[in-house]
Amino acid sequence: MLLSRVAERIYWGGRYMERAEDTARIVRAHAEMIADLPSQALVQWEPLVAIMGSGTRYTEAVDLRLEQQQQGQFQSQSTHDGPRPSNEYPVVSFLVADRHNPGSVTNCVFAARENLRTTRDTVPRDGWATLNDLYLYVNAEADRSADRRLRDRFLTRVIADSRRLDGVLATAMTHDEAYVMWRLGRAIERADMTTRVLGVRAADVLSRRATAGSGDLGHHDEVQWMGVLRSLSGLQMYQRAVRGPIEGPKVVQFLLEHDRFPRAVRALLREIRHALGSLPDPGAVLDAVDQVDAVVRDSSSATDDGEELDDAMDAVQVAISQLDRHITERYLRVGRS
Repeated sequence: MLLSRVAERIYWGGRYMERAEDTARIVRAHAEMIADLPSQALVQWEPLVAIMGSGTRYTEAVDLRLEQQQQGQFQSQSTHDGPRPSNEYPVVSFLVADRHNPGSVTNCVFAARENLRTTRDTVPRDGWATLNDLYLYVNAEADRSADRRLRDRFLTRVIADSRRLDGVLATAMTHDEAYVMWRLGRAIERADMTTRVLGVRAADVLSRRATAGSGDLGHHDEVQWMGVLRSLSGLQMYQRAVRGPIEGPKVVQFLLEHDRFPRAVRALLREIRHALGSLPDPGAVLDAVDQVDAVVRDSSSATDDGEELDDAMDAVQVAISQLDRHITERYLRVGRS
């Protein structure tokens, strides 16, 4: 039997590692999208903060940074970021390297490592070594990771080592309750991140298309939809599945309803159901999965209106949050007040 406190740490280790990987991919995909757009296109980085739901913390971090600059504690590094856009460095620094932001890539790697450090007897030695090596690399390089010249290497290392860790656990760890908790943690976090990307980035592209003006991003729909798909590693698989132009409603439908693409919400719900089938008495938790599925079905019509899509993804995120609560109450808080 797996102790609930051990299950909790493995579950959250999986969530934090998935969050670090997904955030790194979203930042990298946004930079690639900007490189594909003409220089006169109006591009902002703040939507990435909205995806993570960290607007208040970001505002506080920017205010603190300005205060420190005025006091001469450090110099602005905007010279590393070229002429456009002006908000690139503070946003990337906040999402990737800020040690006061609990959702930054750096802090998520630290949190994943701490959770697995306290449960090392359940994890293969190679898996722990992979995560510890990544921790040492991130700890050494985080302060330079927002610099445009070094950023891609840093983000690619985080993504690659996260995938490597997942591969080690899949092939060298007994597929018992501990492994199921790892899978559940990553799947819940991945589903939540997919809905966040759809609710912010995809909804914004749909809204811009309706009000496109001169120099606006509304004239570059395909490049933006490619960016949405890249942020979820879905561009190539979308092209295989759809075999046609990259169009907004089809992208939304693919990321919500495709039952074989591992970052689509429907496929993730299938994985969660399969994982729960390996755990004792999952009845109430499976009911919560069915509720998420029902909300996803209800949102399937919101594929061509930005405001409707945003509202629909908010509803899916609430349902996913309820599913997480049921998992916590059933398996992670047993015998604790």
